[in-house]
Amino acid sequence: MACGRVLVVGSLNADLVVRTARLPGPGQTVTGSDLVIVPGGKSANQAAAVGRLGGDVALLGCVGDDGNGAMLLNSLRASGVDTSEVRVLPGVSTGSAMIAVDDAGENCIIVSPGANGKLTAADVAGAGAFFDTADAASVLTLCLEVPIEAVRAAARAARQRGARVLLNLSPYSTVGSDLLGLADVVVVNAHELGDLTRQPDFAPLGDWTAVVEATRAVLGQAGPGTVVVTLGAGGARIIDLRAGTASQQIPAPPITPVDTTGAGDAFLAALAFRLAAGDDLQAACAFAVRVGAYAATGEGAQNSYPSAEQLANWQP
Repeated sequence: MACGRVLVVGSLNADLVVRTARLPGPGQTVTGSDLVIVPGGKSANQAAAVGRLGGDVALLGCVGDDGNGAMLLNSLRASGVDTSEVRVLPGVSTGSAMIAVDDAGENCIIVSPGANGKLTAADVAGAGAFFDTADAASVLTLCLEVPIEAVRAAARAARQRGARVLLNLSPYSTVGSDLLGLADVVVVNAHELGDLTRQPDFAPLGDWTAVVEATRAVLGQAGPGTVVVTLGAGGARIIDLRAGTASQQIPAPPITPVDTTGAGDAFLAALAFRLAAGDDLQAACAFAVRVGAYAATGEGAQNSYPSAEQLANWQP
């Protein structure tokens, strides 16, 4: 069986988290808990989750030369992540995310890019040692919390070395066919799927024939061959764009969610981890659904991610 490395290029954030009984509406003020600052950022979350599962993982990104940057690097190293290609930028603030979590475990998030916005295509091109560790068994994960030029350069560098590219269209933004053509798998949640298909009111738990056709109409033949759709408590589905079909629903274990922050990142990390270990996409998705569900039962993002032993012993 293959045993590849997981490469992660992208964002590192300090998560500023407040819990509240309900999320405020426009113009409303609600009372929350004490503020907690914990390590986060979609890419850092993914790297930490792979490391905690026991995978070989490295992260490329930027932090500021402040206390939040030091916290993030310490947390990642403790999770087994190779951080040798994380740049510390003087005079720049580390990225941050302001997160409110309600009693049902739902959240709303505002991200301030900080140092993440300074990651360039030149930084990626200069990280030869990072990509030299990639091969056909390796997997690269990407999100859209850093400049698109850096995302595109990372996808291109990984593909040149034969690695598989997983592109998470989050936070959602329209990307060009050049980037989509470099991705092997695009990962979206239900909301992002609605944005992608330009049907924001579309209910993906309903008519999957319509979902497939709407997705094919947007991505065409130049994009990735596969789209993985995460559905929260509904699990996940795989859309095969070449065949024009969707898999049966991959169910999630029943849980009572505590905090869904970072659960999607845990899913993507677990997907990459198992693909790098040689699983096929269906098996990797089934594993990833379980890891995402586990993450939703704990508070915070990286703090809620399981080790391989914890996951094996978990009885939802």
